[in-house]
Amino acid sequence: MKRLFNRSSSRLSAAALALSLLGGCDDSGDDSTGSLYAITTQDLNADPAVSYVVVTRDAERSAELSLDGAIPVTGRALGVGVRKSGHVYVVSDDSPTVTRYSLTEAGGLEQTGTVSFASLGVMSLGEYQANFQFVSDTKAYFFDGITAQVVIWNPTAMSVTGSIPLGELEIEGTEMAFSGSVLSHDGQLIVPVGWRPAVGVGITQQAGVVSVDTATDTATIATDPRCGYTHDPVLGPDGKVYLATEAYGAAVRRTQGDEVPEPCLLRFDPRTRTFDADFYRPLSALAGGGTAGSLVPGPSGTAYLRVLDEGVAPVLEGTHPRGVASGAGWQWWQLDLSTLAATHATQFPATSGSSFLFHTESQTLYTEFGAGSATTTLHVLGDHGRSTLTTRGLSFSLVQLR
Repeated sequence: MKRLFNRSSSRLSAAALALSLLGGCDDSGDDSTGSLYAITTQDLNADPAVSYVVVTRDAERSAELSLDGAIPVTGRALGVGVRKSGHVYVVSDDSPTVTRYSLTEAGGLEQTGTVSFASLGVMSLGEYQANFQFVSDTKAYFFDGITAQVVIWNPTAMSVTGSIPLGELEIEGTEMAFSGSVLSHDGQLIVPVGWRPAVGVGITQQAGVVSVDTATDTATIATDPRCGYTHDPVLGPDGKVYLATEAYGAAVRRTQGDEVPEPCLLRFDPRTRTFDADFYRPLSALAGGGTAGSLVPGPSGTAYLRVLDEGVAPVLEGTHPRGVASGAGWQWWQLDLSTLAATHATQFPATSGSSFLFHTESQTLYTEFGAGSATTTLHVLGDHGRSTLTTRGLSFSLVQLR
């Protein structure tokens, strides 16, 4: 659930803006060439929560990220944008304003524009990097679960240009959240949707997908009552999209019992934009009966399924499912999407169940969140889970600037 703070406190002071020109780069070497990344990290242990935007070269190598010279942003912030565009758009759950920062010749960041979504009733921005989708230099989308709409905006002119209402997705007594993973396929954005009760712990037994035609700015909504919290999509070799219950949904089932919807795998046809009524697989059946959730794209027609190893991370009575999902006891199993056979990928270390993928110059990285939301460590997906950068707080976003 998002936290809301005083929106006026998110504005940068003149001193903070001056610090932003340093951009958090270290002083070793020349910053005029080579890959640079903007990483945004959220310190939830501060009161109120504060985030930092840092420019670094170290996304692909083992290092501790320094926050010296970072841009501070009140609330839970994200940095979003197009790879190698030289821009990062910073947003926060504390404000309806998008702030654009542009890369300077010195390798830092300077503020170059703002746009507010308040005119459409949006008062908070987040909650995942994938909620912002960039179609071109002049068109981008923001998928907002709170107001049930897609905001259309121009990242060059920094202006709002329209919206797509999605009121059909609203379910009384629930909170709706768009996925942290979005597929772009054949001229459409395929965005999974999940619901959870507005009060208490649980997930709602309904799966959803919003398909947006990026040429016409029209949306198609598909729902399926057989499953819940199917936030993780992977495109299979058959051209179909496979959707799995996210690790949080699996953790709710493990801690709350059989009254919670069974974590499952569904199949969605992007041509007809409908769910396959004849396809349903319990995730536990794919993982030897274990607690399983989350699907991560893998190589050559495969995906990685996350399976909880209670020998590594025992589930104690009274444990909150958020703690289980973000805990470090989730093993990696490789799932063949043609045969639906899954095997334990023993080369990967057990990590937190909820992961985000970031694309760097030559690697795909995934996140591991430390205990107590204290740290985030990045790992290389294609190199046996080799660890790279570690930063303080939770990092839900990374953009390659150059």
